[in-house]
Amino acid sequence: MAGGAVSTTSYTPTGTQNGQKYLFPFILVTSLFFMWGLAYGLLDVLNKHFQEALSIDKARSTLLQAAYFGAYFIMALPAGYFMKKYSYKSGIIFGLLLYAAGAALFYPSAHFANFNFFLLALFVLASGLTFLETAANPYVTVLGDKSRSEFRLNLSQCFNGLGSFLGPLIASQLFFGGAGEGAGGSADLSSVQLVYIVMAAIVLFIAFLFYRTRLPEISVAEEGAAAKSGAGKGLFAHRHFVWGVVAQFFYVAAQVGVGALFINYVTEYWEGATSAKGSAMLGVALGLFTIGRFVGTALMRKIAPNTLLAVYALINTALCALVMSGQGAVSVYGLMAIFFFMSIMFPTIFALAVKGLGDHTKEGSSYQIMAIVGGALVPYVMGTVAETQSTAFSFIVPLICFVIVFFYGWRGYRIR
Repeated sequence: MAGGAVSTTSYTPTGTQNGQKYLFPFILVTSLFFMWGLAYGLLDVLNKHFQEALSIDKARSTLLQAAYFGAYFIMALPAGYFMKKYSYKSGIIFGLLLYAAGAALFYPSAHFANFNFFLLALFVLASGLTFLETAANPYVTVLGDKSRSEFRLNLSQCFNGLGSFLGPLIASQLFFGGAGEGAGGSADLSSVQLVYIVMAAIVLFIAFLFYRTRLPEISVAEEGAAAKSGAGKGLFAHRHFVWGVVAQFFYVAAQVGVGALFINYVTEYWEGATSAKGSAMLGVALGLFTIGRFVGTALMRKIAPNTLLAVYALINTALCALVMSGQGAVSVYGLMAIFFFMSIMFPTIFALAVKGLGDHTKEGSSYQIMAIVGGALVPYVMGTVAETQSTAFSFIVPLICFVIVFFYGWRGYRIR
C-alpha cells in the first residue's frame, strides 16, 4: 500500500501464496529491528565516552538513558493513535524521519560539546524509534501463522541483536580511537558527528524504500481473529497483558542498567582494562545477546516461550549475584553471560502480552512500548547506587528486576 489510508484488503496469514505475499514485507520490517539495535548499541558506549569527553559523573551520564527511554514513555500512545488513524506503514515512515532528524542533531550537539543538546538529539531520535517499535513489533506477530507469533518476533529481534552487537564494535574504534583513557582520542567528538550523520543518511534511504513499497495493512479483523474469547473485554481486563506491562518495565530497566554501567564495571574490576577494551567487550557481550536470540528462537520450537523466559530469568538472577561479588575476571564473564540470557526476554514478553487482545492489539502494543520507560527511570537509581556504594553493589537493581520477569514467565503470562 503506497498511501497512508488503511487498506481493507483481507490477508489470510496461512498458505503458500499468502506466505509469499508476506515475505518481502517481513524482510523490510525486519530491517528496522537492525537499525534501532544499532542506535541502542551505540548508546551504552556514549555513557563512558561522555564521562571522559564532557567530564560528567556516572549518575549524570545515565540521563542519556533517561532521554532515550523517556521518549518511549511520552511518545508510545501518540504513536499508537497515529497508526490506528492511518496505518502501520505511515507510522514507520514518520518514525524513520524522526530517527534521521535526531541523528542529524548530533552534529551541532558535538560541535558545541553540549551534553544537554545531546539529550535533546537522543530524545528526538528515540521518538522515532518509538514509532518504529510500536509498528514493527505487533506487525511482525500478525504477518503469518498466529501460532508462530513468538517465533517470528524472536527471529526479527535476532537482527536487532546484530545491530546492538555492531554498535559497540564501531564505537570502540571511532569514539575511543583504540586509545587508552584520557584525551588521546576520547575527548574528540568529531567521530560522534561522523557516525550519526552516516546513520541519518541510511535511515532516510530506508524511509524512501518504505515509501516506494506496497505493504499489506493488517486489518482489525485479522488482529482479532485469534482472540474471539476476548471480545468485549476492556484492555486492562486482560490480566496477562497488565502483568506483561509490569514485566516489560522491569526487564528493560535491567537490560539498560546492565548495559549503561558495563564499561565502568570492566574498567574497575578487570585489572588494566581501558575504556576501549571495555567497549570491545561490550560488543562481544552483545554478540552473545545476538547468538542468544538465534538459540532461543530455535529452542522455542521445542520449549514453551513462557518456560524459557522463566528459566533464563532465574539464571540471570544468579549471574547478577556473581557480578555483585566483584570477583575480577570471573565476575566480568558473568556480566557478559547476562546478555545471552536476556536475549529472548523483550520479544517473548511482548508477544505473550499482546496475545489474544483482538482489536486492542495496537493500543496494547503502545502500552508495551511505554513500559520501556523502565530503562529511563531505573538506571539512574543504579547509577546513584554505583556512586554512593560501588558499581558491583549496584547490580542488586537488575537482580530484583529479573525476579519479577521470572514471575511473569511462571504465572503472570496466563490468559484468563
